Amino acid sequence: MVRSLWTAATGMIAQQTNVDTIANNLANVNTQGYKTQVNEFKSLLYQNIQTETTSANGENKPVGAQVGLGVRNASISSIFTQGNLVASESPTAFAIDGKGFFAVRGEDGNTYYTRNGNLQFTLAANGNMLATTDGLPVLSTAGNPIILGNNYIVSDITVGEDGSLYYPDANENLQPIGITIGVFQFNNPNGLEKMGESLYAVTAASGQAINEATSNIVERSTVIQGYLESSNVQVVDEMVNMIVAQRAYELNSKAITASDEMLQQANNLRR
Repeated sequence: MVRSLWTAATGMIAQQTNVDTIANNLANVNTQGYKTQVNEFKSLLYQNIQTETTSANGENKPVGAQVGLGVRNASISSIFTQGNLVASESPTAFAIDGKGFFAVRGEDGNTYYTRNGNLQFTLAANGNMLATTDGLPVLSTAGNPIILGNNYIVSDITVGEDGSLYYPDANENLQPIGITIGVFQFNNPNGLEKMGESLYAVTAASGQAINEATSNIVERSTVIQGYLESSNVQVVDEMVNMIVAQRAYELNSKAITASDEMLQQANNLRR
C-alpha cells in the first residue's frame, strides 16, 4: 500500500508537468513562430514479486510477476510543423515556408535561431541594421549582421524568396544589393535548446546549423515578405489534452485516497 502511494504520487507529478506544458502552449497561441510542445512519459523501475522459476511443488512459473513503480516525464518535444501564414502590413515581416530558421546574434555574442520573422530596421553606427523586435541583429548567409547604408530607404527594400535583398534603381527596376538573409536548418531540430524570446540554441543533439545557401543536402525554404508565421498551437486539441491530463491527475489522487483508507483499515485491525 505504501508502494501504491508513491506510485500514484509520481503520476500526479507527471500530469502536473503535462498541464504546465499545455498551459504554456495556450499562453503562446499568438506568438509568432511558436511550436507546440508535447510531453512524453515512460514507466519507472519494476519490482519483482515472483520470478520465472519452478515452485516447491514442481509447478512451472514461466511468467513472473512485476509491479511498476510509477511514471515520469521522459521529454518535452516540440512539433515543428508549419504554422499558418498571416498577412502583415510591415515591409520587414518575413515568414519561412519550410524547415529553416533565421539566425540572430545574441547579446552574449553567440548565434541563436528563431522562426519569428517579425523584424525591423533599426539605426546602427554605420547605417540601418535589420534586427528583431528585441534589437538583436539578424545575420546574413555569411554570418554577418545585415547593415544597409544611410543612402537606402529601408521601406523600399524588397526581399526575394531566397532571402536576397533588392533595391529599385533610378528606373524603378529592382537590383540585388548583394546581401541575403541567412536561413539555416538542423538535422534534429528537437535537439535545439529553448532559450526563451522565441530563440533556440545549438546543442550536440541538434547538430550544427546547415546553411541553406551553401548546402545541397537540404530542401531550401522560401522566405515570404509581408507575412508572419503564426504558432501551430491547435486550441481545441490543447483543451482536450488538458481535460485528459486533469482526469489522469484525479485518478491518481483517488488512488492515493484509496491507499490511505486501506492503511487506516489495517491500523484499525489491532484495536
